[in-house]
Amino acid sequence: MVIGIAGGSGSGKSTVANALGSALPDGKVATLRHDSYYCDRPDLTLAQRHELNYDHPEALDTALLVEHIQHLKAGNPVEVPIYDFKTHRRLAETRRVDPAAVIIVEGILVFVDEHLTRELDIKIFVDTEPDIRAIRRIRRDIRQRGRDFESVRKQYYETVRPMHIHFVEPSKRKADLIIPEGGENRVAIDVLVARLRAASDEQ
Repeated sequence: MVIGIAGGSGSGKSTVANALGSALPDGKVATLRHDSYYCDRPDLTLAQRHELNYDHPEALDTALLVEHIQHLKAGNPVEVPIYDFKTHRRLAETRRVDPAAVIIVEGILVFVDEHLTRELDIKIFVDTEPDIRAIRRIRRDIRQRGRDFESVRKQYYETVRPMHIHFVEPSKRKADLIIPEGGENRVAIDVLVARLRAASDEQ
């Protein structure tokens, strides 16, 4: 079973993915984050990479993600890229992901590419208010990705918000389930955990 989790930046997608993954026994779940599949651009300087639109579908190597999902479905391990958000480059090393009964795929643009959505058995959209998402993103980018407030603010208004309106919000129509407030919605998490445990027990 492949679970897709989409939603705006800072909506709580990772919290939901982590909650679902931690509720299953070891070896029963594999998690793929769309963020790991940002295209590597060694041809650009660091300054030029900072100016790229990372919220547009073309910034991601979704074809590789689809290929990895198919390999996992077939029972084969994959080597997932490791992306460095400070340098905007892929690292030389990769992360091995082994096949599992449940595969969780998480990212803001997971429902945009038709080739990817066809691989998903359940599509979950995490729906959180814009002001909460913005605050979470600012906090994450400053604390975890070495950004300063001005660069985060600039990126939010130039690419994050416009791309959310153009791509992310419309993709909500493809969802099978919509979870308000993400990881704070314990009822929705518990229902999903029960469903995934049943699926993993069948394997």
